[in-house]
Amino acid sequence: MHSLGIAVGIALAGTVGVNALDNGVGRLPVLGYNTWNAYHCDIDEDLVLETAKLMKSLGLQDAGYNYVNIDDCYSEKNRSADGFIVEDHIRFKSGMKSLTDQIHALGFRTGIYSDSGWFTCGGYPGSFQNEERDIKTFQDWGFDYLKYDNCAIPYDSIIRQGIVGKYQRMADAITKLAQETGKPPILYSLCEWGWTTGDIAPEWDSLANIINFNSFLTTSTDFYGRNDLDMLQIGNGNLTLEETKSHFTAWALMKSPLLIGTNLSAITPEVLDVLKNPEILAVNQDSVVGESISPFRWGINPDWTSNSSFPAQYWSGRSENGTVIMLLNTLNEPASMAFNLTESPWIRAGRQYSVRDLWTHTDNGTAVRNFTVEAVPPHGVVALLLKDAGDEPDGLFPECSVWWQCTDKNGTRVGG
Repeated sequence: MHSLGIAVGIALAGTVGVNALDNGVGRLPVLGYNTWNAYHCDIDEDLVLETAKLMKSLGLQDAGYNYVNIDDCYSEKNRSADGFIVEDHIRFKSGMKSLTDQIHALGFRTGIYSDSGWFTCGGYPGSFQNEERDIKTFQDWGFDYLKYDNCAIPYDSIIRQGIVGKYQRMADAITKLAQETGKPPILYSLCEWGWTTGDIAPEWDSLANIINFNSFLTTSTDFYGRNDLDMLQIGNGNLTLEETKSHFTAWALMKSPLLIGTNLSAITPEVLDVLKNPEILAVNQDSVVGESISPFRWGINPDWTSNSSFPAQYWSGRSENGTVIMLLNTLNEPASMAFNLTESPWIRAGRQYSVRDLWTHTDNGTAVRNFTVEAVPPHGVVALLLKDAGDEPDGLFPECSVWWQCTDKNGTRVGG
């Protein structure tokens, strides 16, 4: 119930694209924190403020994580007599505005949660038929971001909307409020369960399932709109360090928002280093290329095979600084992984490429035609940045790296 769908800057348009004001809101994936995975309903103002302070002291803010978001269960169970959502008078006794002021003073933006139905998934007031009232309340409280869920859906005879129309109601309210107040629109992150997997769990099977599902949706991601693969389970459960790196790499390179769901007071230095990897984060936050990486070969399965346990293994995509490659060992044992460079649609034939390892932070020579990584750990990942380094050396045989149908101008087949 808490998997997110498409994060948009201002409003939906059709079923895929978005309309966005030219003010930068929602252009890049959000980096930040969400309370749900670590705490569920066990939240209060002290915990949220302490989390923001930890984000700062642990260096996560400096790494780019600039949102602190409150999830479900923050309000009273009933609206006020005049119809407004009211923060829990015990757990948020100082009021939401006081809390967001303190978080903003630390240099963060803030996020809140609601639902497109009658109630939230936790049974608190939803925003259906109260969209304009609620978004105004959230803005008055000082929030910059809205996570919008999908529980307690009204009867068809009441809602009389399709999937998009159900969420367009809040998008319209956000647009109207921004126009009336002249303030930047609240960032809108919606959840529509038909567009997403189930909730993420801190185990490899869950990660593999989400990666598989999203491998068929990568073309829907670009600036101002992206598939959200759900919150980061880094530091939770029984994930190995290699699985943790794979989780973070896949989420970041597929341009998902990166919302930490970990108890930061218990985070280990190794996990913190994963979250702060500057070279992986730079791809996620690329200001020139907004697209996700996509599979160019599935690996152990035929291409375009949906397999929730063994998703695509060979991925690539454009970036401002070169071609990004992700090699994901979905197997339960170590594996060597090799590919022909031109299998990626972003690599040019007849050229050689310098190789940068985005996890070891080393320059690993020059690749000519092919690249191989030995003994990738079970459920492990390799993330590379390939940059054009000029023409490949003369005299290579065969004349084509992929010899099938390689032909001289006189018609002679070569290399076969």
